[in-house]
Amino acid sequence: MSSQRTDNDTWDIVSSVGATAVMVAAARAAETARPEPLIYDPYAKILVADAGAGVWDFMLDDELVSKIGAADPEIAAVIENMGSYQAVRTHFFDDFFAAAVGSGIRQVVILASGLDSRAFRLAWPAGTTLFEIDQPKVLEYKAATLALHGVGPTVDRREVAIDLRQDWPTALVNAGFDSTQPTAWLAEGLLMYLPADAQDRLFTQINELSAPGSRVAAESMGIQAEERRERMRERFAMITAQVGVEPMDIAALTYEDPDRADVAVWLTEHGWRSEAVASDDEMRRLGRIVETADTSEESFSTFATGVKR
Repeated sequence: MSSQRTDNDTWDIVSSVGATAVMVAAARAAETARPEPLIYDPYAKILVADAGAGVWDFMLDDELVSKIGAADPEIAAVIENMGSYQAVRTHFFDDFFAAAVGSGIRQVVILASGLDSRAFRLAWPAGTTLFEIDQPKVLEYKAATLALHGVGPTVDRREVAIDLRQDWPTALVNAGFDSTQPTAWLAEGLLMYLPADAQDRLFTQINELSAPGSRVAAESMGIQAEERRERMRERFAMITAQVGVEPMDIAALTYEDPDRADVAVWLTEHGWRSEAVASDDEMRRLGRIVETADTSEESFSTFATGVKR
């Protein structure tokens, strides 16, 4: 169970679950600044900078990261893996969308889109409509910030400002979604913030809205041993203490539910052809993993994809 969540909690871009979106954007910005980046997001740094100071600052401060690494090499490895994980995850789902539109899909839904910038940084085929679903304050911040910097979408982008625990299917249809057309769905950085029953309900709703040929991709976290979770809490607390900001206990925002369905299995049982890859395997394939005590254990997450028959 999560220790900081309630059934009707809300957030803006710098609180609760919303703040994790800024951290993810910071990781994309840091990756973009690398000599040979795995992904390129020219807007991530803008979205982070306008969010104000926070725990995410250390991810963009090379000097500070070096100091932390000198004090504790293990924490340095954890920081590097955190950044590489986000880059690999982004790369995986970018490829998912490229394959989806390559197959002819022209309708895209990003669930809990946060500071996802794909509607602004990717080249979409003409006639594509992309729906972003998230809480109102999060969508407002992203659109206003990018507009202030003269950045516009490269696709017909439509905001659906609603919590996924509410009647989002009706809101999506009201925004112009066509359930008779195949859709590419993405649930990235989302499922761990939902209880198991809410995850089942979400995929049931996706299934009901999906025409044959639709595709879905999702990131799902495995059940982590409490010892590993506590170890990560301690390390993150040490990092944030050195940065000099309020620690963020991400584990307290997530739901560690032993009854959570395996996404690939659920999809197969409901008429989808599914595949899954362990995140550590994908990181190794791309040469972006630093072996630590954590990577010798069960993979941090799984990337599942499915095609509806």
